[in-house]
Amino acid sequence: PLPKHIDTNKILEKISPQKDVDGFSAINVGKLTSGLADGFVPCTPLGVMRLLEEYSVQIAGKNAVVLGRSNIVGKPMASLLLNADATVTIAHSKTKNLKQLCADADILVAAVGRTHFVNADMVKEGAVVIDVGINRGEDGKLRGDVDFDAVAPKCSLITPVPGGVGPMTIAMLLSNTIKSAKNRLKQRA
Repeated sequence: PLPKHIDTNKILEKISPQKDVDGFSAINVGKLTSGLADGFVPCTPLGVMRLLEEYSVQIAGKNAVVLGRSNIVGKPMASLLLNADATVTIAHSKTKNLKQLCADADILVAAVGRTHFVNADMVKEGAVVIDVGINRGEDGKLRGDVDFDAVAPKCSLITPVPGGVGPMTIAMLLSNTIKSAKNRLKQRA
């Protein structure tokens, strides 16, 4: 995060897309939404996709709901799921019938930044639930956007907080950094 007086977009414009391992530049965002494989993808959504792949979650044809519309998680997550042939809905604070929309999801990705926002009534039996939220409670403990204890019995798969998506974000940042270095070496050759 940058101080409020600094325009994040102006800073992002100064970063070379070939070195943008966070995948935030307009060029890399454009490549992602266009389905082009040669750009950098934001690390958290990329980590979610790797988790889904590792656990053999079928995405094609599934109803996926992404709770959150941030440029860092929500929008790129929706693009990746769409590129994997899911039917994707992005939900946010102005979404009508949010509870029912979530309850119809085969795959639910929660990235709203509100502790235990997703409860058992919002999740259908057998759903895959990915909790991207990281919220610190008054007791100092990290909690997710999903009420894990209430929701987990309904899920076929669910990620914990901490220890779920967070480590995958770090792994994807390292993967993107290696990809950038290899690309640079190829350009020199």
